[in-house]
Parts: sequence; structure tokens; C-alpha cells
Amino acid sequence: MTRVVIAGIDNEIENFSYTMQELKALAQANYMKVVMEISQKLPKPVSGTYFGTGKAEEIKNAALASEAETVIVNDELTPTQIRNLEKLTDLTVIDRTALILQIFASRARTKEAKLQVQIAQLQYQLPRLHTSSATKLDQQSSGGGYSNRGAGETKLELNRRVIEKRISHLKAQLKDIDKDHQIQRKQRDSSGIKTVALVGYTNAGKSTTMNGLLRLTGQEDDKQVFEKDMLFATLDTSVRKIHFKDNKEILLSDTVGFVSKLPHQLVKSFRSTLAEAAQADLLIQVIDGSDENARDMIATTEETLKEIGVTEIPMIYAYNKADLAGQSYPLLAGDSFTYSARDQASLEALIDLIKKEVFADYETHTYLIPFDQGRYVEALNQNAEILATEYLPEGTQITANLAQDLAGKLQNFLVQA
Repeated sequence: MTRVVIAGIDNEIENFSYTMQELKALAQANYMKVVMEISQKLPKPVSGTYFGTGKAEEIKNAALASEAETVIVNDELTPTQIRNLEKLTDLTVIDRTALILQIFASRARTKEAKLQVQIAQLQYQLPRLHTSSATKLDQQSSGGGYSNRGAGETKLELNRRVIEKRISHLKAQLKDIDKDHQIQRKQRDSSGIKTVALVGYTNAGKSTTMNGLLRLTGQEDDKQVFEKDMLFATLDTSVRKIHFKDNKEILLSDTVGFVSKLPHQLVKSFRSTLAEAAQADLLIQVIDGSDENARDMIATTEETLKEIGVTEIPMIYAYNKADLAGQSYPLLAGDSFTYSARDQASLEALIDLIKKEVFADYETHTYLIPFDQGRYVEALNQNAEILATEYLPEGTQITANLAQDLAGKLQNFLVQA
């Protein structure tokens, strides 16, 4: 396991302590051992070296004493800063962006995710072609797979013009995949099924929440999504259909998690993946309610959503891990819901809340359908919540709660109040 020192500048503007805790968690998620944390109070970084020369010497000595060969800096550095810091410290220098890119490269599983990560890696590396750390970064990103091989070969063997051509080629492949997703989304839109997207900070419990809802509604085990107590355990958006006992159904998506200072290259590359959130009828922002930095996590999530154009969609603020926080649950207060994703009563309450929000436009009507029009009775039984059924001489009288489009098709059978 690589031993590393993490270091950052405290400008007394952002929540520095929080971002450093997060940087440590990111390093651990990349299977690195953080042996020391060093900070310097400065209003802004030194242009050429990021840290002052004295602090750079301190980092060098601390790394030597703790047998670390790498320093991870809590910001994105310029190529010049990386080069000069490496000269001053005799260490491999990795900035926050490079670290996150390494994690994403090792987590990518689908072709789409691998393409997205590879594009982001190449965009990051373009201005760093001549820095020594860029080569080391490729050598250290030993996660293997599609993205690392492509980025490594490009980095070491090809020039800037060929890299840009490679990026264009990858974007074209990604565009083809996105076209397929758009067709799938249009098909879902035409079906009239309501869509709900889980969004939020990485490791807040989105996948655990999704799996809990799937189990509660009797979904097969093979529909479960991957979950693990780890930052960025999965990068792929998973979409599952959930069918409720009252014949209502939704499409629930579990999107990639966010983190503060998420590299712009990644946000841009993952825009198509996050389109599920952009087109949802309801967003559920899953928040780790046991984390003292929950407010910062909410701010990060909402800034990222805004950056990808997700605005003006109704949102439930779902504070997960109430059991760890010692809070009462399940509890609803306005648009805030306190719960535990591992508690059945919490999940049942969340389902009720989802249904109340997304099916608010459903209508309740009574219809009298002649016996020779049985297909309409079947349509109601399959697609509506049946509240009452009575067999009369004229036909079947049904009172149901149903979607507006289905109500329009049954207008001729409506029983006037």
C-alpha cells in the first residue's frame, strides 16, 4: 500500500478541515495509507510552487521521516506547480483532481463509464504532457482496463495533436452510446411511467436505499445494485422499475455520487450519465445525516446539479443513517425526511412519500363499462388503483385512482357525480 502525505492550503474561506478529511478518505479509497497531514495558512497559493518554500521543505522532511514517497495536494495544481514542487520535495506530487481520476479509472466497469473516465483523464493530461508526475500518474494508475491502457499509451507515446484526435474519437463513441440512452428514455417517457432519481454525495447511502426499496417491493435479487462502504463504489447509473401493490409504478435511478471539488472534466464527461436526474419527475437527495459536514455535502450536490443543468425539479431531502446519528426516525418535516435505509418502516414511509409526490396528479373517477368493452376493465385492473368494483345490469362499475392519460381514454364511460 502506497504511503502518502496529504497537504493543503487553508485560506480561511472554504471549510478546510472538511475538505482535508475528504481528501484523506479519497486517498484511502484509492488504497493509499495516509501517514501525515500538513497544512499552511495562506490567502492564496504561491503561483509557482503552490506552497511556500519553507512549507515544501517541511513536507519533504515529513515524508522522509514517515517513509512516504508521494504527496497529495488538496487542490488542482498547474503543470508548473507540480514540476516545481517535485523539484523542491523530491516526491511524486499528485493533486486532488488526479487522485479522483485514478479512483474513477479503477472503478469504471461499463464501456460508457470507461469512455467517460478516459476522456476526463486525457483532458487533464493535455497541459501536463511534459511534467514528470504525469508519467508517474499513469504508472501508478494500475487499475488496468480500457481507460488506463488508452490514457497511458497516449500519454507516453503520442503528441498533443494525436491526443486531441483521440479525445474526439472517444467522444464520438460516447455520443453513440448516449443516442441509445436517449432512445430508451423516449420510450420510457412515452409509456407515461413516473421517474425518480436518487442523487447526492458519494457514500451517503443511495445504493443501499435503492436496494432496500427493491427488496421491500419484492424485486428479484438480480435487480440489486452494487453497494459498499466506500467513496465512489460505483460509477454507473442503474435504473430499475418498481411496481407497487396498487398498480402504480415508477422508474428509480441510482446516479453516480458527488464530492467537493469534483473535477470539471469528470462533470462534463458524466453529463450524459446524469441525464437520468435531469429528466426525473422527482429527485431524492440522499444525505448522510450522521456526518457533521452534511450541510457542505448538500451544497456540493446542489452546485453539481446546477452545473449539469438540473434545476426546478421537485426534491426530497432524505437524511439517511438516522440510526447512527441517534435521531428519531422515520420522520417527515416539510421536504426533509429522516430515515435509515436499513429500516423497513423507514423504507415504507419513503415509498408513501414518493407516491404522494409523483402521483399527485392522479385522478379518482367512477366508470360504468359495458360487458362487451372488457378490454377497458382489464386496462383499469392492470394500470390503476381499484378502489371499488360493482357488477350492475348495464356493466361493470369501477371506482379507480388513475393517471390522466388513462382517464382521458375512458371519458365516454365516466359516471357523473
